[in-house]
Amino acid sequence: MAMTHYQLFINGEFVESTAKKTFESINPYNQEVVATVSRASVEDTRAAISAARKAFDEGPWPRMKREERSAMLKAISDKINERQKELIALEVADSGSTVRKANEDIYLSARNMNYFSKLAALELTEPVEGLSKPGFSQNLIIREPIGVVGAIIPWNFPLKMAVWKLGPALAAGNTVVLKPSELTPCTAMELAVIIREVGVPPGVVNIIPGFGDEAGEELVRSPHVDKISFTGSTAVGKRVMSLASENLKKITLECGGKSANIILEDADMDLAVDGAMYAIFYHQGQCCEAGTRLLLPQSKYTEFLERLVAKTQKIKLGNPADSSTDMGPVISKKQQERIIGYIAKGKAEGARVATGGQAPKDQSLSRGFFIEPTIFADVDNRMTIAQEEIFGPVLSVIRYESEDQAVALANDSIYGLGGGVWSKNKDRAISVAKKLRAGTVWINEWHLISERAPFGGYKQSGIGREFGIDGLKEYTETKHMHIDELGTREKKFWYDVVVPKS
Repeated sequence: MAMTHYQLFINGEFVESTAKKTFESINPYNQEVVATVSRASVEDTRAAISAARKAFDEGPWPRMKREERSAMLKAISDKINERQKELIALEVADSGSTVRKANEDIYLSARNMNYFSKLAALELTEPVEGLSKPGFSQNLIIREPIGVVGAIIPWNFPLKMAVWKLGPALAAGNTVVLKPSELTPCTAMELAVIIREVGVPPGVVNIIPGFGDEAGEELVRSPHVDKISFTGSTAVGKRVMSLASENLKKITLECGGKSANIILEDADMDLAVDGAMYAIFYHQGQCCEAGTRLLLPQSKYTEFLERLVAKTQKIKLGNPADSSTDMGPVISKKQQERIIGYIAKGKAEGARVATGGQAPKDQSLSRGFFIEPTIFADVDNRMTIAQEEIFGPVLSVIRYESEDQAVALANDSIYGLGGGVWSKNKDRAISVAKKLRAGTVWINEWHLISERAPFGGYKQSGIGREFGIDGLKEYTETKHMHIDELGTREKKFWYDVVVPKS
């Protein structure tokens, strides 16, 4: 793939950083430079915010007919589909995603934007039933765009996350400043090209690749930004929340997870073994809602673990652009070292490495940031590897004696993003699922998130929801409008409480 240079996208134009600084986006498989990218400074961020502010306060986007906004978002979806092959290749090179995963991601990005285009056409005004007698007053709930949205996305699903933020924000009539991760900026910048091509008015979408301590903090702190939508680690989410509190900015936070995957005694073992692997090793474990804690009943512990380990050892690590590759590299050298550090901590605290546990020794993988798929057995839920988010292909296997204990272990976490229950008895599985303190619970499944259903976390996994009508409402202000139908002073006897009679 030929190297590309990406500029900032501000007020409908591609421009260089005012500080003339750039950074490189690195392919985590071979450390080759995928692109050079303009690095947004504080000044650039302010320019993007100013463009978005003017576009919201004075421009056509919030005042446009719903059907027109809907058509424009549909055009973005269509363009993503048209450029599918190119975007897949870029996502693989930029993020280390396997081509099999990237193919799904680009398809879902287009589908998600198509769904948001339909939400854009919705009438967001509704009557309040039962509040008033006929002829007394009419009462309406009106949902209006918040204003300027600052969107900050992570590196694990670059294009999909950009769409997750832009879609509902734009559908509701807001303007946006989007900061992609400095580790994976490329497909977000290609999305800027598409946005310009379909004719979205200048300033409605601004995309500024940069670093958190410059562009990110300015975006969160600015009094001219009305809402922040952030996806990333809980630690950074707390920082965002703290900075946003300076002017009581509205926030949506989708943060970390340490999701528990409960296998009940009557689970289909073939299905559950494969499901447990999918839950943790999909995208090298770099998913916020990955099934990182596997809870096994004592009666099935040894057999399930043996089958899981045997199958895990067949996972093929390799070039993510090769369709036969099951797992690619993790995102960066820093992340690779962080994961190895957690593995060392797991060993030191007494957990047993059942398979994996290091960077592969295969010389053909030596330039990539690879970690072997790793399974820790005999894990105590109090161990660091069971409590902290590792964000890599590391599974903690924990045994339990009873269903109640399994639920207690699952809920013994500061996080509450996802969870899973595996059983042939659907009613039993639903009963257990209802007891889990998590925003999404799968039964005999994992990772399937729909743009039609709300997604988000309990506890320190976040605030608010993305997707569905709930996700759209996160990007709106709610106004109650009371419309008098009495029409005359004489009928308004309550005025007599204060107003002197003439």
